[in-house]
Amino acid sequence: MQAETDFAEFIEVWLHESMGVDLAMTQLLKMIILLVLTVFAASILWWIGQQIINRLLERVIRKTNADWDDVLLEQGVFRKLGHIVPAFVVSELTPIVFSDYPDAIPAIEQVTDAFVMFIIIRIVVAFIGAMSIFLHRSPKFKDKPIASFTQLAKIIVWSIGGIALFGIVLGKNPLTIFTALGAVSAVLILVFKDTILGFMASIQLTINDMVRIGDWVSVPQYGADGDVIEINLTTVKVANWDKTISTVPTYSFVSDSFKNWRGMQESGGRRIKRAINLKISKVKFCDQEMLDRFSKVGLVKDYIAQRQKEIDTFNSEKHIDTKSSVVNGRRMTNIGILRAYILSYVKQNPNINQDMTCMVRQLEATEKGVPLEVYCFSAIQSWIDYERIQSDMFDHILAAVGQFDLEVFENPAGSDWHQMNQKQLKHD
Repeated sequence: MQAETDFAEFIEVWLHESMGVDLAMTQLLKMIILLVLTVFAASILWWIGQQIINRLLERVIRKTNADWDDVLLEQGVFRKLGHIVPAFVVSELTPIVFSDYPDAIPAIEQVTDAFVMFIIIRIVVAFIGAMSIFLHRSPKFKDKPIASFTQLAKIIVWSIGGIALFGIVLGKNPLTIFTALGAVSAVLILVFKDTILGFMASIQLTINDMVRIGDWVSVPQYGADGDVIEINLTTVKVANWDKTISTVPTYSFVSDSFKNWRGMQESGGRRIKRAINLKISKVKFCDQEMLDRFSKVGLVKDYIAQRQKEIDTFNSEKHIDTKSSVVNGRRMTNIGILRAYILSYVKQNPNINQDMTCMVRQLEATEKGVPLEVYCFSAIQSWIDYERIQSDMFDHILAAVGQFDLEVFENPAGSDWHQMNQKQLKHD
């Protein structure tokens, strides 16, 4: 600093004694000259720093195998660091430049110190953003809500930095400002309610592993059904299957119910649960002719033989007269054989996961017939393949129903009424 002071005195002597400028004008001209030189020196230092970063440092970083330095470069951390030296130069030279105007020095120092603090805040925020990107690229943290924590960190940095900036500009101790903010904490909590709730929800989502990036979730109350593409401090973005984007409050994943399909994707199967309705009027006991005909179906041939042997043994042991009435004793029905056929068909299907629950059950009869429900799990979870497997299976089942003297129930259409009218006319 002594050299700079001597240079300032040299300019003052040169202007006053050599150039014959009066003292008041000498002080003003000296201040202007020193200010111009300071700005020029700071600009030169800034330009040199940018050249070093943009040319030398960038080339070195591009040649390294590490990823973290590339992220720091992309986020402009090194470029922002280049602003520090010029800012410090201006801050240090301010007392010399304005030495003849001591009343202005405190205000100018406050401005320069605030500028330095602002640069430091931007560097820290850029570093946090770079760390967020670096962690997202890591397989270990790829599906974690890193954005929530980095956003909170940025808010904290900007809050503390903003208070420090106010303290510098106002000439107050930052602790005094923090104390004053404590008095209005209720208002601050109300203003940042969503942020606070979102942060707490992010912690719970992470600790309990409730939602990850890439999970398929269904949140009906928000119209969201698709893959999670982003989890941040206040919202979760879901890419719906219709290519729209739904924004769901992060806290709603804790306070409300939602469905996460990750368990299905990791289980090795996707549930198929669909029923067909059969006409009750077509359900009947099987006579010998029907049993002989159904026995030609390979998937139920062994079932019919084993089942008939079991029934004959039971009726014989109980001395039941099965000839006097069809309801005496035990008999097979066409719907029971169809149920066995569907189960055998499903079990021999290579696209069905045989290690998971697989059954065909009869549900409660309604005015629309008696439902036979297929309950199983496909071996492939992808939506397109899942729908193909399910459709192929029910294509076959619907076509096979008629082979067991049964009919699928459907509401009568126009052609059905026409046929009924024609039959009635012929009957009359």
